[in-house]
Amino acid sequence: MEHLRKEYPNGKIAVDDFNLEVGKGEFICFIGTSGSGKTTTMRMINRMLSQTSGTIKINDQDIAKMDPVKLRRSIGYVIQNIGLMPHMTIQENIELVPKLLGWSKEKRAQQAHKMIELAQLPDEMLQRYPGELSGGQQQRIGVVRALAADQEIILMDEPFGALDPITRESLQDLVKHLQEDLGKTFIFVTHDMDEALHLATRVVIMSQGKQVQVDTPENILRHPANEFVTNLIGEERLIRAQPNILNINQIMRKNPVAISPDKTLSDTIDLMHEKRVDTLLVTDDQDKLIGYIDLDDVSRNTDTATPVSQLMNHKVFFVQDKALIGDTVQRILKLGVKNVPVVDDDHRLVGIVTRTSLVDIVYDALRGAPATDEQPASPINADIHAAATREGGDA
Repeated sequence: MEHLRKEYPNGKIAVDDFNLEVGKGEFICFIGTSGSGKTTTMRMINRMLSQTSGTIKINDQDIAKMDPVKLRRSIGYVIQNIGLMPHMTIQENIELVPKLLGWSKEKRAQQAHKMIELAQLPDEMLQRYPGELSGGQQQRIGVVRALAADQEIILMDEPFGALDPITRESLQDLVKHLQEDLGKTFIFVTHDMDEALHLATRVVIMSQGKQVQVDTPENILRHPANEFVTNLIGEERLIRAQPNILNINQIMRKNPVAISPDKTLSDTIDLMHEKRVDTLLVTDDQDKLIGYIDLDDVSRNTDTATPVSQLMNHKVFFVQDKALIGDTVQRILKLGVKNVPVVDDDHRLVGIVTRTSLVDIVYDALRGAPATDEQPASPINADIHAAATREGGDA
C-alpha cells in the first residue's frame, strides 16, 4: 500500500498518505480511536471502497486493474455480524465461495469437513442452520468460511466485538492458531489493544487517518512513539512489558485433576472425593481440554451411570502456557474464577493456575521477598498487587 488517500465528496479525509508493506504470513492489526481510518484502509484492500489516490498491489499486481468480483473472491472476509446465509446449512455456507470458484462437489464437501474440524466443532453441525448455533459457534464458522477457498489474504473487521469475554478469547486463540498453522496473511481491525497485542506480528496504530506507529507488539510496548500511543496502550500494559515478567508455565501447578468424557457420574464423585476438589476438568483421549464438570452438575443428577459427556460444561475459560502472568491476573480477577486451566499450543491440558498461587506472589511482594529464578521481583509483583487491590483486595 503506497500513499493511500481516501477523501469523500464532502471534503472529509478518512485516510491520508498511508504506506505499508505486508509480508506473506504476517498478522497485521489496525488499531486506533473511532474515525481513525482503520476500517476504511482495510476495506480499500478488497475494493469495497476505492482510494482517492495511491496504489495497492498484491504480488506486484495493481488491484485497481483487477476485476473487483474476482479480487473479492480471492480474499477472505470476516465481519462482526458474521454474514452467514440463514437459509443455507453450515456446509452450504462454507462451500459458498469454493462453489463460485468452480470447485467440484466432492472437493467442496471435503473442504467443508476439513473446515469444521479446524473450527473445533462436531462434524454433524455441517447439516445445521446458522440459527441453531450459538453466537460463538457462528463466528467460528465465519472464520473458517473465510479460509475455505484457500485464499492467501484474510481481512477481519472487528469480528469478535459483540461476543462475551470467554468466547472472544477462545476465538482469538483459534484465529492465532489457524494463522500460524496455515501461514495465511491476516489484516485485522480492532479497537481492543489487548487483542491487537495478543494476535499481531505487527501493530498499525492510527489516528485521524494517519499512521502514528507501526511495529511489533513488543517494540510498541517498550518504545511507544508518542503520548497518543502511550495513552492508547495504558499504564498497566506498559508495566507488564518489562523484561522480567513471568510466564504462566512458571507458576502453574502441573498434572491437574482431570476426567475423560466416557467416565460415569459415579466415577466423578469418587475422583472428586479422592482429590478433595469440587471441579474436574474434562479431557479427551489426546489430553485436549474439552470442558469441565463441577459439584452443581453432579448434585443435579441422580443416575450414577450417566456419562460425564452428558453433564459437562463445554465453555471453559483457559489460558495459554506462554501467557504473561500480568495478563492472566487481570482475567482471573475480572471473571471471579477460582482457578484457570492452562493449555499448550495444541490445546492439551498442561497445568492449572489458582488464585492461591497468585496470592502467594502478592504476599511475597508485600513481605519484600528476594527475587529467585522462579519468581523475579517487581514490577510484576507490584502489578499483581495493584490489580488485586483494585478489584477489592480479594486476590
